[in-house]
Amino acid sequence: MKQTDALGRATFHHIAPVADVRVTEREIRWLKHIERHGPQSSQYLFELTRDTHRCKDTALRAMQKLRAAGYLRLPPQQRATERAECKPYIYDLTVKATAYLAEESIDEPTVRPSGHWWHGYTVSCVTSAIEIAATRDGVRYIPAHQILAIKGAELAIPLDRSKLIPDQLFALDYGGSYRAFAVELDRSTEPLRSAAARKSIQKSLDQYGRVIEGEIYKQHYGLKANLLVLWVFQSRRRQEQFLALAKGLPSLTARSTLSAVLDANQQCVGAKTGQLGLYRQHWTRSDGGALLLTQSAVA
Repeated sequence: MKQTDALGRATFHHIAPVADVRVTEREIRWLKHIERHGPQSSQYLFELTRDTHRCKDTALRAMQKLRAAGYLRLPPQQRATERAECKPYIYDLTVKATAYLAEESIDEPTVRPSGHWWHGYTVSCVTSAIEIAATRDGVRYIPAHQILAIKGAELAIPLDRSKLIPDQLFALDYGGSYRAFAVELDRSTEPLRSAAARKSIQKSLDQYGRVIEGEIYKQHYGLKANLLVLWVFQSRRRQEQFLALAKGLPSLTARSTLSAVLDANQQCVGAKTGQLGLYRQHWTRSDGGALLLTQSAVA
């Protein structure tokens, strides 16, 4: 396997290690952002700190430096994609990076997406994009672990013999007005309905209906804010099938169930035209209305 290019420079598969690297304030922001959300595209990390560092080439070199110093790694899953070396790199933390955050006493018990790697990575892109865009608007992003700390709760909400486990949980503070959000990412791997004891879209809708109508989430998480469920789909057809299933939801659940389409071409593209739009675009309510995340709960 080729380790370097013709000029001896780093490749997708190899980078020469370096020592005595001092982590800068900007780079700490990158490490903390990955810790909070999960693996991140280099373009998202650049967007995160574009307010203070506008040169993209300099940012990419700094990320490469962190990789060479052992703080960042390239998850092997991205190597399975076609021409992976020509696409924006996806970075994740190494053991050295997590140890560094702990030594600096700035680590947090964050809740990162679990399950299939590509599923979790896409969830991390969605929440990352929302935080970056919301922060630019002066809206504070509250991650899952801070919500769970209110009552020492788990992400999973018990429901009789089953559990409802959102793909991710966060809240937005609009300056004293709050909304809480559960995230559900659909990659078309689950059936719309299923008579078997397995997860399906219909089963998840029924579970959220119980949680929202009975305000079980307030009891479980200790929330005072209302919970909205953000369903993210990768095709318009799948969203249409979802909306057809959601027609019979109770009124409160219907107003609290939002959906949007994330085109596959938007993943790992420039954040100006990609997923940062999830914060500013209209989300479709299952009752036919629409909602902007940019608007506060009292707007």
